Amino acid sequence: MSSPAVPPDVEVRRSRRRRRTVSAYRDGDRIVVLIPATMSKRDEATWVADMVARVQRQEKRKLHSDDDLVARAAKLNDLYFGGLAVPASVRWVSNQNARWGSCTPGDRTIRLSDRLQQVPAWVVDYVLVHELAHLLEAGHTPAFWAWVDRYPRAEKAKGYLEGYSAAARLEPPPGVESD
Repeated sequence: MSSPAVPPDVEVRRSRRRRRTVSAYRDGDRIVVLIPATMSKRDEATWVADMVARVQRQEKRKLHSDDDLVARAAKLNDLYFGGLAVPASVRWVSNQNARWGSCTPGDRTIRLSDRLQQVPAWVVDYVLVHELAHLLEAGHTPAFWAWVDRYPRAEKAKGYLEGYSAAARLEPPPGVESD
């Protein structure tokens, strides 16, 4: 069973200088939609829904394929592990409902739950870093957490996943719950 998507936080900004164009972009955890100040409330609702959907489609494409995940894992490996954590494969899976990701150090495979396709890329990066660290330290030892903590947004991402789990009424996986 798939968990429901958490609706994004949306901020609408009206501009007196903007005449006809509408645009949107991601700013942290929210989507900002820029519209003309003269736009009606009805048109605003339609445009906001359309622009939020557009931003979400663009984000989904960013890390949608397994090849994208492999490339991202390679970049993160170089950045935070000095190239030491080389996976044999990295792929999205749809059968992980109790975990965000998993790693089998013996065959060096990493699998990420496709539920993560709904979250910001920096959260996916955290899960990838977490799983890459298992290629160097199998358990959740202090040495393992020292590797994970090289990722500067690790604590923020853990909090995001904990909040996502709470909102979706999921049991947070090990390593995400707060002490």
